[in-house]
Amino acid sequence: MVRPTAIHAGATDRVAEFEDFVASRATRLLTTAYLLTHDHGRAEDLLQTSLAKLWLAWSRVDEPDAYVRKVMVTTYASWWRRKWRGEKPSDAVPETSASQPTRDPDMWSALARLPRGQRAVLVLRFYEDLTEAETARVLDCSVGTVKSQSAKGLAKLRIDAALVDEGRATR
Repeated sequence: MVRPTAIHAGATDRVAEFEDFVASRATRLLTTAYLLTHDHGRAEDLLQTSLAKLWLAWSRVDEPDAYVRKVMVTTYASWWRRKWRGEKPSDAVPETSASQPTRDPDMWSALARLPRGQRAVLVLRFYEDLTEAETARVLDCSVGTVKSQSAKGLAKLRIDAALVDEGRATR
């Protein structure tokens, strides 16, 4: 017979492991969510939803980093497929956040203009620094699809007016 204290201790360890995971990766995951959604509020919602789904599967997940990235991409895709695209603010409110990428706003704007699939591939490949195989696994597609979407996305960035005007297009 299993004693109740042993069950409670295991649950406490599980909670602590999850909290450590979230604490160590929250900023990077929020930035990844922002790069996918290009909206700070939706990025926070996406991350929160993804972490909730991760928590439900925590005891059976071997690679939580890969799992949460896949959940983020698939959740974002399901949100995009819905007819309602979310609230549209009537007035622009300046919002600054430490989690929003600010290193090169023109690059982030150019990235936002890419189709969702190309944007997801480029974010996972070059921001998250995943290999082609890891990106394919997260997106549930072939390595060839990752390569072609990456090439098409980079080609569009090379000719993006905001980047070409300043001579900063990628090579």
